[in-house]
Amino acid sequence: MASRWRIAAPGAALGLSLAACWLAVGGATVTSPDAQRAKRPASAAARFDFKGGTVFPPRARVSIGDVTVPPGAREAHVPITLDRPTPNTIHARVMTRNGPFPDPALEGRHFERLDRVVVFRPGDPLTQTVRVALKGLPPGPVFELHFPQGVDGAGVADARGRVSAAVGAKAGAAQTRGFRAPRRFSAAGAPSFSLDPGSMRWSDTGGEGMFATRLPHGRTQPGNGETGLYLDPDKHKRAAAQPPIAVEGGVLVLRSQPLARPIAWEGQSLPHGAAVLTGARMPATHLTYGQIVWEAQMPDRRGSWPALWLLPVSGAWPPEIDVYEGFGNAPDWDFGRFISANLHGGSRNKRTFTVPMRIDAERFYGLSGFASGYHRYGVDIAPDLITWFVDGKEVYQAVNPFPGTRWFPLMNVAVKHEGKGAYAGGSGAMRVRSMWIWRSGES
Repeated sequence: MASRWRIAAPGAALGLSLAACWLAVGGATVTSPDAQRAKRPASAAARFDFKGGTVFPPRARVSIGDVTVPPGAREAHVPITLDRPTPNTIHARVMTRNGPFPDPALEGRHFERLDRVVVFRPGDPLTQTVRVALKGLPPGPVFELHFPQGVDGAGVADARGRVSAAVGAKAGAAQTRGFRAPRRFSAAGAPSFSLDPGSMRWSDTGGEGMFATRLPHGRTQPGNGETGLYLDPDKHKRAAAQPPIAVEGGVLVLRSQPLARPIAWEGQSLPHGAAVLTGARMPATHLTYGQIVWEAQMPDRRGSWPALWLLPVSGAWPPEIDVYEGFGNAPDWDFGRFISANLHGGSRNKRTFTVPMRIDAERFYGLSGFASGYHRYGVDIAPDLITWFVDGKEVYQAVNPFPGTRWFPLMNVAVKHEGKGAYAGGSGAMRVRSMWIWRSGES
């Protein structure tokens, strides 16, 4: 969740020892994060220059190649190629379609329908192929492969590849070796912090052992076009029908809602209540390298903007790491299937780049139900790479532009309701059952 305001520096350090807990990740084998990192290609991060977190290197551009096969071939291996190494994960959906007139090859007659996903990760080879089953393609007819929904994480150099047959052509070969499968989340040892909703505390500004109910720069974010005031349960008791932050049934609830009357605040009239908890003044939640995982159920109300994110302890902005965002203000956003993550870089309160990921997690990773049940959203921050996980499965990775930055966590439900109707329908609440933090190389 990009903030357009300078962040105030947090308070003094806190030494807090918390009981160990074990995070299950769907039966994944627990491997040391250091051992996992040792397997990474050294060039995956070393070849990119971020100029102190102010510049993101040019993104790769993706092309679908043309293929000619011998008449009667039973398959075609169509190359999907990057023009340069990628500093971030690339997701693309590739489909077949009938060729152009006057001589189209036809689905079902000349080829079988293809609808599959292609993923490139940092350090992967630049070319991989997709296999299309053929049904006796003769010389002449042509069919195509294309990206029906564009490409996430890269530009597009050529969005169309053609497949045809010709006498004397040679059969191609699959190129699939060297591509890394998604990682499974793993953490060594006990977490340095674990959230217990039943005993957690919060206050207006936060402090030792206490989350803050406001952003470090205040209770509004007009630069984001938000229409909600971040409410404190004690300071704004009469402003909202329901408490903005509460523990209900052993679950932490951050609730956004319509207000009976708009609140005048710093020259604005805000018709909605939003909710946030930050660890800015709670050093037990700070980390430089390691992992943080939330177990949460997302809202699904149109106009809701839930987020799990990280900001620098130093008070500078950018940088920023967004672990999860849900863009309920976008008419095409599906809270049940879509996920998003971001990096924001720059300096002196000026953003100079954003590295977004926004995908249909059900299509690419078989993950869904984010507004109807609890799921685990995590990030692993290492000196070379930042890796995002949902339910223990890697969904995104980017080379780390901000090595050495110390982070604190935020969780919130903003409101960006631009319609004329009431902010109603569905749920406007994020429900958090747990949060864990593991620090790497820290006591």
